[in-house]
Amino acid sequence: MAEQAEPQKLTGRRMVAIVAVALMAFVGILVETSMNVTFPTLMRSMHVSLDTVQWVATGYLLTVALLMITSAYLKQRFTNRQLFVTGASLFIVGALICALAPNFPILLLGRLVQAGCAGIAIPLMINVVVESVPRAKLGFYLGMTGLILMIAPASEPTFGGIMVAIADWRMIFWSTLPVELLILIFGWKAIQQYSPTQKAKFNWSQFVLLAIAFIAITLGFNSLNTAGWLSWQFLGGLIVGVLAILWYIRLNKTSDHPILRLEIFRNPIFTYSFFAYVILQFCNIGINLELPNYAQIVVGAGSLAGGMMLLPGSLITAILQPLFGRMLDEHGAKLPILLGSSLFFVAALAFTVLGQHLSILVISLLYILFSIGRSMAFSNTMTNGLKEVTIAQRADANAIYNTGQQFAGSLGTTILVALMSSVRGGGLSYAHATAVGSQLAFGLILTLSISNFGFYFIVFRHQKND
Repeated sequence: MAEQAEPQKLTGRRMVAIVAVALMAFVGILVETSMNVTFPTLMRSMHVSLDTVQWVATGYLLTVALLMITSAYLKQRFTNRQLFVTGASLFIVGALICALAPNFPILLLGRLVQAGCAGIAIPLMINVVVESVPRAKLGFYLGMTGLILMIAPASEPTFGGIMVAIADWRMIFWSTLPVELLILIFGWKAIQQYSPTQKAKFNWSQFVLLAIAFIAITLGFNSLNTAGWLSWQFLGGLIVGVLAILWYIRLNKTSDHPILRLEIFRNPIFTYSFFAYVILQFCNIGINLELPNYAQIVVGAGSLAGGMMLLPGSLITAILQPLFGRMLDEHGAKLPILLGSSLFFVAALAFTVLGQHLSILVISLLYILFSIGRSMAFSNTMTNGLKEVTIAQRADANAIYNTGQQFAGSLGTTILVALMSSVRGGGLSYAHATAVGSQLAFGLILTLSISNFGFYFIVFRHQKND
């Protein structure tokens, strides 16, 4: 099949399509971890532990990651309009199940169904942008998609806190139902098909292996609080996950229909950009869960205050995001990525040093710095990596980026919750023990922020040599 031509200009209809898909992705991500701020309430009303209740976030993220594995196949097999309608429909059905859920298992089921929206909408959004926008403006528009991927998770605690203050956690789902219906109507006719579809074969064996790997690793980390680092549950989960990945790689090399084309990883710029990208998402999703719960458990704030304290950082980042994309278009990737990573590091260092003595005001101020730095580096990291692959490879590259960032997000919630809950006994109160555990979680984020400088050094060294 001939390689798709680069678009020469962005038409009005294509802009409407981008907006419609972006709005669907935003709403899908908005409810992704908006339940984080309701964890203490759910723990009391549904009589579940923190380790259990975090599955309404982890399960959602894990389902999204598994769906994103298939995004390259879905793009090849189905039209953009079919995917758009399916994503919106899954959101609506899932929201109804969650809003009416009488117990925790039904709530979790609704979350898994609703995750189908984000799993379809996020890669669809990026594919529509890549197919619609001229290469010279790709940094700006991919930066705007990055805004969706960053601002929506950062807005989730605020949104969840407001809904709980107005009514209860069910309002999160009732309030987004009519919005999703309007998005479906708005985008129905604007969504176009830019490349031909074909009846491609779906590689079930490879999908099952990746699903086993993701689930096993997530369950392994989820067992840390109850079983420990040397337990058979944790080590067994890691071993099963690694073996499944190795088996997948072996099958992928000889497959005529690979679910993801791993030869893209032969490009070191793409590869190390991917590593840095998923680390940024791990930290972002993890800290957006950690901070609202820290505020409620350690500081004693209410759910509204716990959510609202992240709002200033989200709003400032939203305003500045177009600037971050233009920085890449006009000055190259090195300036925004390294500057953003430096701000991210400073914020992570401050969170770690002050980890047991944070107030609402201090959290809000540090989150502004954290959000700006992470935002500046995040979308430009993906854009820089995508520019290194051909048009024919971009669907696979997009699938890899989005699968990686969602799986990293699910691990972020699991591991940071495990660290927050890891300190017990010693005469410490629940609040004090959570503060000590939170400091450990902040320390992990700090360590990962340092590792990203190493990845970026490799990326820019190879780009300099090109």
